[in-house]
Amino acid sequence: MKPINLKKKHAEFEAQWHPHQIAVVDDMQVLLAKLKGAFVWHAHAHEDELFQVIKGTLYMQFRDRTEVVREGEIIVVPKGVEHNPMTKNDEEVHVLLFEKLTTAHTGNVEHEKTKKVYPKI
Repeated sequence: MKPINLKKKHAEFEAQWHPHQIAVVDDMQVLLAKLKGAFVWHAHAHEDELFQVIKGTLYMQFRDRTEVVREGEIIVVPKGVEHNPMTKNDEEVHVLLFEKLTTAHTGNVEHEKTKKVYPKI
């Protein structure tokens, strides 16, 4: 039970679109990720997903709109909702994610960006 410095943990990895696990809370995991460019359209059939922007601006695309999520803000993507996180202007965005341990990275979509294992840091 020690504090976790998010800035220092983000500095421990360079990979983009590859979440790293920093904690587990019951059946939920806390992940850090670096995002740049567009991800993959996908949905999580049985899990909600929370994104908190630590640094930068995240654009969460939905089929009917795009929500802008700024530093210090969160967005919750409800289960079953198709979404595609992205960044603009070559900006690298740092996020914290909170999701169930069973959540698949890209839902039922297989893509070259899909990760099956999240390193623990």
